[in-house]
Amino acid sequence: MESRTAVVVVGGGATGVGIARDLAMRGVDVTLVEQGNLTHGTTGRMHGLLHSGARYAVADRASAEECIAENRVLREIAAHCVEETGGLFVQRPGDSDDYFAEKLAGCRDCGIPADVLTGEEARAMEPALADDVQRAIRVPDGAVDPFRLCVANALDAEAHGARIETHAEVTDVLVEDGGVVGVEVEHTSGPGSRTHGATEEDEVIRAEHVVNATGAWAGEIGAMAGVDVDVRPSKGCMVVMNCRQVDTVINHCRPKGDADIVVPHETTAILGTTDEEVDDPEDYPEEQWEVERMIDDLARLVPVLADSRTVRSFWGVRPLYEPPGTGTSDSTDITRDYFRLDHADRDNLEGMTTIVGGKFTTYRLMAEEITDHVCGLLGVDAPCETAETPLPGSERPGDLDAAMARYGLRSPVARRSAQRLGSRTSEVLDTADPNPVLCGCESVTRAEVRDAIDRAGTDLNAVRIRTRASMGNCQGGFCAHRLANELHPDYGSEAASAALDDLYAERWKGQRHALWGDQLSQAMLTHALHAATMNRDGRLEGVEFDAFDAGRETATDAASASGVE
Repeated sequence: MESRTAVVVVGGGATGVGIARDLAMRGVDVTLVEQGNLTHGTTGRMHGLLHSGARYAVADRASAEECIAENRVLREIAAHCVEETGGLFVQRPGDSDDYFAEKLAGCRDCGIPADVLTGEEARAMEPALADDVQRAIRVPDGAVDPFRLCVANALDAEAHGARIETHAEVTDVLVEDGGVVGVEVEHTSGPGSRTHGATEEDEVIRAEHVVNATGAWAGEIGAMAGVDVDVRPSKGCMVVMNCRQVDTVINHCRPKGDADIVVPHETTAILGTTDEEVDDPEDYPEEQWEVERMIDDLARLVPVLADSRTVRSFWGVRPLYEPPGTGTSDSTDITRDYFRLDHADRDNLEGMTTIVGGKFTTYRLMAEEITDHVCGLLGVDAPCETAETPLPGSERPGDLDAAMARYGLRSPVARRSAQRLGSRTSEVLDTADPNPVLCGCESVTRAEVRDAIDRAGTDLNAVRIRTRASMGNCQGGFCAHRLANELHPDYGSEAASAALDDLYAERWKGQRHALWGDQLSQAMLTHALHAATMNRDGRLEGVEFDAFDAGRETATDAASASGVE
């Protein structure tokens, strides 16, 4: 199979879909290919912080200024993906007064709104803060849903004529006469069908230009074209807690360090993170002690975390990059700035550009710069409009309130559905069919699941990304089989069973580092449900039961042991 397009974008993370959207809006024929789901790489493994820029206001003011500018843009064009939580940089005993003053001055110099709260004022705003918090700087941090934001970009790209292919892995970059002329991909969903796992087919996609937007995997795509892209992947651990212990982004006001942020995200709180350079973005150790350290350190800021239930943990890999010859030895010192690598100038290889580094908050700006560059090469004279044009679902924020109770749903369910769908609420929920709640933890209805299946095929992990179904406290224990059932009768029992296996495996992957206390009980309950009701109990081979232990001791355990209730 062979096809032609003007531009191939490799990578379905935030930057890749942002580039595809920008190119398509300027009238450029573009195809995006992604080896897994959208957000398969770094984008789907972040803590959901919409940076105000305050985090960089001392050490990297250029990045801070970019962040506050893009923070304001995303609040305008993607209101349904952003929660305006606000943020606090809190100071505890022992934290430097000089650094606190530097942070405050840096924010104000970069145009980031910042004011100082006393400890009492900070606790009045966020009661779960530790009693010894002395004061705090309030900044406009926020929480952002990376899954919805990427899907919204992809939808808009398609609406402007782009072709978006997930589960399409690049197996080769085609080089002819000293230039890149396209890529070869292997489809595992069937080109264009979105039927997950049904077909394996190779396709040659010839293009005038290839954009390598694969983040931590940029070196691998570069190597296929015969050029060096020396990405330095850095892993970060994040832990998902059972509820929103805080409603504000809580940052520890100190110089760089691990375990210094708590981000409220939907119905949970996400603790982050670490920063450790690794050799391979696909293969690195994920250790239980990292999870325990995250909880122990951040409980000093928010004590209730010490006795809360851990739902799951996950690791992401930052696509850090620095120009050749810089030689930074500590990955925490590597700049978070982004770089455009024009391989014609840099390597005498026409036809390919790579984008590396950067942050999720500045994805749109990065996409604009790459699109400007590619349009210049193609002779396309069209302005960028992505900073002013709302993404699908964000056009009419007032629809969120208007949707309450309109569809015969209880108010909390309607509100959650409307928050996820934005201005698409009517389009999705206006159905004559019964519309029960399939995922109780996240209040996801059948109509949302059916809408996601129509767009994602049989891949229930893609359905999860679009709806949040199975991402709550039960981690799919009570809803995974209901999601699989929705694949009938269109796809049959074999496809439904395989999709359920994939979803169950993905949910299990993030729980195994925190199997103690309540989470171990929940995991065993989930297994019992699947084993007893669906005869799926022959899947325990290889489980090392002796590896389970009592885990970390919580305050409840200690009180129980001492006889104190």
